[in-house]
Amino acid sequence: MSGSAARTATADAVCLGESMVTFLPSQPGRLADVPSFGRGIGGAESNVACALAAAGHRAKWVGRVGADGFGDHLVDAIAGYGVDTSAVRRDPGRPTGIYFRTAADRATDTHEVAYYRAGSAASAMSPHNVPYEDLFSARILHLSGITAALSADCLALLHDLTAPRDGRPLISFDVNHRPGLWREAGAGPEVLLALARRCDLVFVGEDEAEEAWGVHGAEAIRAALPEPDVLVVKRGSEGVTVFSRTDRRTGGAAEDRGAAEDAGAGADRGVAQDTGAGADTVTTVPSLRVDVVAAVGAGDAFAAGFLSATLRDLPVRDRARHGHLMAAAVLTVPGDLTGPPPRAYADRLAALDDEAWGTLRLGPGWTAAGANEEVRVT
Repeated sequence: MSGSAARTATADAVCLGESMVTFLPSQPGRLADVPSFGRGIGGAESNVACALAAAGHRAKWVGRVGADGFGDHLVDAIAGYGVDTSAVRRDPGRPTGIYFRTAADRATDTHEVAYYRAGSAASAMSPHNVPYEDLFSARILHLSGITAALSADCLALLHDLTAPRDGRPLISFDVNHRPGLWREAGAGPEVLLALARRCDLVFVGEDEAEEAWGVHGAEAIRAALPEPDVLVVKRGSEGVTVFSRTDRRTGGAAEDRGAAEDAGAGADRGVAQDTGAGADTVTTVPSLRVDVVAAVGAGDAFAAGFLSATLRDLPVRDRARHGHLMAAAVLTVPGDLTGPPPRAYADRLAALDDEAWGTLRLGPGWTAAGANEEVRVT
C-alpha cells in the first residue's frame, strides 16, 4: 500500500462479505431425517476475520445483517472472537441469511446444504451503503467471489473496490466459485476472472479454476491470472503452489524471494520463472497429513493463515505453511471455526525442515497440545 495508507491504517485486515447463521445437525443423516440442529455462524469472509483476530491481529468485519435476532447473534458471535464489528450495518427491511447443512459422509465427502439467503440484508450491499472509510482503513482488504454472486449491487461494489486507486490497501481475493449462487447460468466464471485480475493477492483452487475457466494446472492458472503480485493455487492433497513477485507498492515479495531461496531444498524451494508480467518465484509447499473430523472451513482457514503470515512479513514458504496449519486446526474440529495453534508453536512447526514437515501428522486436539509439543511425527 502507499505510505499514507500505511500510516493511517487502523486495522490489520478488513473482511467484507455476508455472514449467515448456520444450523448444524445433531446427528448424521439427510436433512429430511435430522431431528434437530445446533446454531453456529458461517461466512467465508467473517470466518477469515475471526481466525485472524484469534491469531492476534486487529481484524474488522464489514457486512449487513437484518434487524432481527439472527443478526444480533451473528454480530455478537463474531465480536466474541475479537473482531471489530462496529462497521456492520442493520437492514430493517431484509432478513439475515441462514443455512442448514448435514454432516459430511466420510466415505464420500458429500453433504447437503440448504441456503436461505435470497433477498438477505447482505445482498443489498452496494457502493452507496458500505462504509468505505472502514474498508480502506486496513493494511489488507479481503474479499471473495461469493459476494459478487449475491446481487448486481454487490457485484458493482466489488468492481469499485478492486478498481485501481491511490492509497488502496492490499486487495486479497478468494475466488470461491459457487455456480449455484449466480443468477445467470455461466455468468460467474468471466466475472470472477475479471475481478481476480484486478487484485494483489489471489487464492484459487486448482479444481475450481478448471471448472470455471477450463484451465488445468498451476502454470496454466498463472497464465490466466498474470496480474496479481501473489497467486496461491490450492491443489488439494498435493499442497499449494505460490507464484510471487515484487509487490509494486511495497517490494515485499522481493524480500520473500530471497528468503524462499534460502529456505531449504526439495519441494519448498522457490524457483524463478517469468510469466510475462515479470519474474515469478514459484514456491510449492506440500499439504499436511491430517486426521479430518469435518471437511468444512479449511479454505477460509488457509487464507487466514496465509494472510496472518503476510501481515508478519514472513517468507512465502512460511506463509503457505501457516495456511496449512490454520486449515489443519479447522479440519480437526466439527465446525467452521476454532482457535488457532499458539503463534510460537505454529512458528516452530512452520520452521521444520522438509523431511520433518513431510512426516508431520495432526489430529483432534493438536492445537491444545502446543504447550507440550505432543504432535505425531511418523
